[in-house]
Amino acid sequence: MFDTSRRRMLGASMLGAGTVLAGLGASATAKTLKTKGNIMLDRIPDLPKGLSEAVEFPLIEAIHGRRSRRFARGAAIPGGPLAYASKHQPQPLSELEQMMLLTTVAGNTGWSNLIPYNRNYLPNIPNYAGAAGGRTFPSAAGFQITEFFYTDDNGVYFLPTRDMPAVEAKAANGETDLNAYLDAHRSRIVKIADGRLATPARPEHMEMHNDWCVNIPGSTLIIPVADLAQHIIQGLCYFVQNGVCIYDDVNNRPIPGLEKYKHLVDIENPYPFSYVEQVSATEVTVELSCACYAGALMLQAMGLGGWMFNGLNPFSILGASGDPEVPGLGFRYDMIEGEPLPHVTGLDGVFEGHTQPHFKDMRAAVESVVRRKFGSGGPFNEGTKGPYKETDAVRRKGAPINDEFIDCVAHMAQYIQDTFGRFPAKVPAMLTLMYLQAHKLDTDFYDEHFEPGAYLRTHAQNSRNW
Repeated sequence: MFDTSRRRMLGASMLGAGTVLAGLGASATAKTLKTKGNIMLDRIPDLPKGLSEAVEFPLIEAIHGRRSRRFARGAAIPGGPLAYASKHQPQPLSELEQMMLLTTVAGNTGWSNLIPYNRNYLPNIPNYAGAAGGRTFPSAAGFQITEFFYTDDNGVYFLPTRDMPAVEAKAANGETDLNAYLDAHRSRIVKIADGRLATPARPEHMEMHNDWCVNIPGSTLIIPVADLAQHIIQGLCYFVQNGVCIYDDVNNRPIPGLEKYKHLVDIENPYPFSYVEQVSATEVTVELSCACYAGALMLQAMGLGGWMFNGLNPFSILGASGDPEVPGLGFRYDMIEGEPLPHVTGLDGVFEGHTQPHFKDMRAAVESVVRRKFGSGGPFNEGTKGPYKETDAVRRKGAPINDEFIDCVAHMAQYIQDTFGRFPAKVPAMLTLMYLQAHKLDTDFYDEHFEPGAYLRTHAQNSRNW
């Protein structure tokens, strides 16, 4: 959970230096109402043509026009058949371009619809969801366990949107006020370090086909990070709700003491926990990838170069490379006896995984998950607003979770922690895998080496339109 006291401490570092949208309420000049579809643009000062066109850019063109376009302004390929040195200086994204991209990848888009029916839950509704807000990308069962970091020439930033209140950016006429939407996200950005995140161009930190193009000057690199530990706890909650438990297939034994809960779960037919962890990691990988893919489509609409990829060492990114010159995002980690890889658990006070030592024990971690579901602002709290005509009546019907339920889930989770010295046992507690980079494209490179059609009209016009 994002620590608000740390956010206050870092308040002076919040991204506020952008000039395009700063002080919008006070400084925006009156304009004739401008709308594109149902997106209201009239409060964007000095409205760039590129934004107006991006709002109307055809989805099918973005899909068919999506390519990895790695050659940025200022880049160079020193040898081989595509050798080329840019004649331009590196050029950063404008603040507006960056915010459009960030909100495409990580944005909160209003209220989630929840999963409305499962006959086995009647008269209640499924209690799967972890958050009340919808986002720009899907999450398995609505667990929503991903947060976002990014880096540019000026620093390293955290944009927490997982548990932000649903953005209400509708104008009186029912159209979406894009300016209000961007402002709601901008206000949450926290700077956590000065300067660009270090990603040395060496094989231990990145795939070497990326050494000339990744995280280069002018680029924005977006880094989704998932609390996979929480995802697995939510999965165990789902299991118990449906009468299922797990067993230790690594040591080929049942979890001692589960017989106490045989009236809740079927202890005769348990699931192998290593399989549960593998499926959970796969589900979370889809979540990370969908977020980046949404951003990749927006690159086409805005005429930005870039691509989604996984060619960076996740331990180097998170801060577990072991190299003091490569601190990454600064996440804490442990080296566990018999384990070859670091066990990364979270960034203290910023984004802490649902595992020890960030929680005193695994019951505390499970209780945190339940509070997220049913506590203030949660999807099953009747005081949380929502999209329904009778929202409080819907939200209060989330299938309840009692202390014995929590005990059962915590019993399984604590067994894993105590047996393997970590939770989860065999997959990362904090997972980063897929990244999205955006940069200003050097179209001269493509004119030199490619047939016409290597980039879209938006790329050709980006410098003029933005």
